[in-house]
Amino acid sequence: MKIQPIVEGHGDVAAFPVLLRRLVQEAEIRAVDIARPIRRPRHRLVAEGGVSQAVRLALLDPDCGAVLIVFDGDDDCPADLGPTVQTWATAAAGGTPCHVVLAYREYEAWFLAAIESLRGRRGVLIDAEPHPDPERPRGAKEQLETRMEPGATYLETTDQPAFSALFSLPAAYSRSRSFRKLADFFGNLVRAMGHDVGVWPPAAWTGAS
Repeated sequence: MKIQPIVEGHGDVAAFPVLLRRLVQEAEIRAVDIARPIRRPRHRLVAEGGVSQAVRLALLDPDCGAVLIVFDGDDDCPADLGPTVQTWATAAAGGTPCHVVLAYREYEAWFLAAIESLRGRRGVLIDAEPHPDPERPRGAKEQLETRMEPGATYLETTDQPAFSALFSLPAAYSRSRSFRKLADFFGNLVRAMGHDVGVWPPAAWTGAS
């Protein structure tokens, strides 16, 4: 069975499956595949008709076992917008497990939350300092560039997938509330698909013994 992602940006199409496969590996489950994401512009993902249409498209695949919608929160409050989009998605999904996660404010905030793990990679400075509140700035991409070598530019279509393969999941889980929500919802989805993921998130992420 597959998890079908629904995403917002061109970079997300390549990057988000990389991240989800890392979560699958961390959960030590082998029978879950990640489908190629369905991409919809943000204005469609904050409209009931757009969300419903995307979810119905996902369900056309007979191997679709769950739907996971992820897009940037931007200036919207996740506590307000998230439940609204979740209601629309759940209605369209019927009995198929479905979750909605807003990256607050941007997907790249998860990289800021774990910047130490990216030091010396793809132009990130070897002494790059973490942002004290990685989900606060509006413009996480620009914040990343200030932590890159002079002249280096963050390229969403290439750097986002590469950083998704490299950044520390435990660090992001510790410092980013929206990444914690993603990880927790992932666990809920795979359990709803019938898989035993044991302790999730991994104890090493939470400091539990």
